[in-house]
Amino acid sequence: VVKEKNRMGECPVWEERENALVYVDINSQKVCRWSPVTNEVQSVSVDARVGSVALRQCGGYVIALGTRFAFLDWDTQAVTTILELEQDKPNNRFNDGKVDPKGRFFAGTMAEETAPGVRARRQGALYTLFPDHSVIKQLDQLDISNGLDWSLDHRTFFHIDSLSYAVHAFSYDVHTGKIACPKLLYHLEKEEQMPDGMCIDTEGKLWVACIDGGRVIRIDPETGKRIQTVRLPTPRITSCCFGGKDYSEMYVTSAYDGLDEATLAKEPHAGEIFKITGLGVKGIPQNLYAA
Repeated sequence: VVKEKNRMGECPVWEERENALVYVDINSQKVCRWSPVTNEVQSVSVDARVGSVALRQCGGYVIALGTRFAFLDWDTQAVTTILELEQDKPNNRFNDGKVDPKGRFFAGTMAEETAPGVRARRQGALYTLFPDHSVIKQLDQLDISNGLDWSLDHRTFFHIDSLSYAVHAFSYDVHTGKIACPKLLYHLEKEEQMPDGMCIDTEGKLWVACIDGGRVIRIDPETGKRIQTVRLPTPRITSCCFGGKDYSEMYVTSAYDGLDEATLAKEPHAGEIFKITGLGVKGIPQNLYAA
C-alpha cells in the first residue's frame, strides 16, 4: 500500500484520530504518516536515528531517537527532548517502543553495528518513560531490544530480544508498570529467521514480524506454538500492527537496508509497506502516552 521505500521501516502505529498509519524510517531519520484516503506520505526529519513512535493523549507523538526520549509536534515539526539516556554508550540507539495500558512508554536500546554483522553484545536495555517524565530501567544486558506488547488481561508483558531468536513473557504489574519473572514463550524456527516487531490481536495471540524470514507468524501464548504463517513478497519484514476502521487490517513494514545490490535487483518490494486483509481476526487500538 505504501510504495515509497523505507531504508528501515519500523514501528507502525494506527492513528485513529488522523485515520492514518504512522511509522518511522530509522536509518533515514524520519517519522512518517501515510493516509489511505489520499495515499500521501508526509514525513518529519529528525536529527538522529528514530527507533519508535507512539501516540500522545494530548496530540502529537512521543518518540525514541538516538538515546533520548522526545516529543514531536507534527504541525510545527518541533522535537522537544524529555530525557537523555546512555550517554556513556555513544554507539547505542533506541529501537522499538510501545505504550502500555496505563499510558507509560516502554522503549529499548541496542548497539549499532560497527561493521556488517559486527556489534558489541549485551549493550542494550529496556526503559519505561512514565507520564511524569521519570524513567526506570526494566531490563539490562539486551542485544537488540525489539517487539513488545501486553496481554489482554494486562497481566503479562511480551518482549523480543532479537538475537535470542525468541519471544519471552514477563509478569506485569499494571499498577506499577514493573515487569518480572521472564520465561521463554517461543523460539523461532530456522526458516523464520530473526524476530523483530510484534503486536497482539483480540484473541490474545501474538503476531511476530520475521526479519530476513519474509513473513509474519502468529503465536499462541497459551501453548507456545506457532499457529499461522503469512508470507510476504520481500525478506526484510520488520514490524506489524492492526489498523483500518475496525482494526481488521494488518499493516506490515519492511526494509531495504542490509540487502546487497544483486538481492535488491530481485526484490522490487523491499522497503515498502503492506496491508494484509482477510485474517479473520482484529487488533486493538494503540494505547496513548498519558502526557
